[in-house]
Amino acid sequence: MAKKKIGLIGGGQIGGNLALLAVQKNLGDVVLYDIPVAEGLVKGKALDINQLSAVDGYDSRVLGTTDWKDVAGSDVIIITAGVPRKPGMTREQLLDVNLTIMKDVAANIKQHAPNAFVINVANPLDAMVFALHKIAGLKDNMVVGMAGVLDTSRFKCFVAEALNTSIRDVEALVLGGHGDDMVPLVRHSTVGGVPLTELLPKDKLDAIIDRTRKGGAELVGLYKTGSAYFAPAASSISMAESFLFDRKRVLPVAALLKGQYGINDFFFGVPAQIGAGGVEKIHTVELNESEKAEIAKSFASVKATVDAYDGTVTLYEWDDQD
Repeated sequence: MAKKKIGLIGGGQIGGNLALLAVQKNLGDVVLYDIPVAEGLVKGKALDINQLSAVDGYDSRVLGTTDWKDVAGSDVIIITAGVPRKPGMTREQLLDVNLTIMKDVAANIKQHAPNAFVINVANPLDAMVFALHKIAGLKDNMVVGMAGVLDTSRFKCFVAEALNTSIRDVEALVLGGHGDDMVPLVRHSTVGGVPLTELLPKDKLDAIIDRTRKGGAELVGLYKTGSAYFAPAASSISMAESFLFDRKRVLPVAALLKGQYGINDFFFGVPAQIGAGGVEKIHTVELNESEKAEIAKSFASVKATVDAYDGTVTLYEWDDQD
């Protein structure tokens, strides 16, 4: 069987880690793309990883390129291209510049890889994947945003740390937009089957929720010159892996909703089954009134970011242009 092809758009910190993980997990051959000014960077990372493959015996190969033609025919595309946050910035403050970048990326995906399963990582996540979907004309089930897997991994990490327990035994779920209004579902979280609410007092749970919501900002503050890259890369690869190998994993992703959770025609973080058919099923979680209110607040933040561009060329008319 022919190798799969993984197109990585953006050769920065996340892109480099994506390429390495894709090779280590033998997902297929990798194309690491960036703009011409970064040609040396992507070619250097490709060469470095290919030399690592000789040490560890990986059969996948990485190509560093600035030519979209090399991305053509990719089975999976992961987009990390964009400007990272700096200390004090919100994800929403990246919207103008990153939408400009997304216009070019989406148009090229439409031309060169219209049948790929596309995962967006660029921020502000939910608004960017909305724009990507419209510009590239991708099928509803073949485009998602990576956020929920990352947010959930942060929540699980902080829970395991607080309880001094194995992270393998922590089961949790974070829904909603990738921002300060995301919704960790504490009531549905367990450790070894024991409800989390029975293991930690409310004040400690509230502190974990707050730290989860600000998890990206915490890393931006520590790095000073950029944002997270190890965990986002691993989170994206888990989604790509489920698609490529038809794993049918249920993962929290930003998927296009058609009435679920009372939301229509917006991308929003929900648990979805990812398999060879892309987003094969969206699962609805039974929520109490308090949780419904939190979901509504999170969606209002997502909608406000998208609506800021309603009726403008910047967002809604790009899909009519080459």
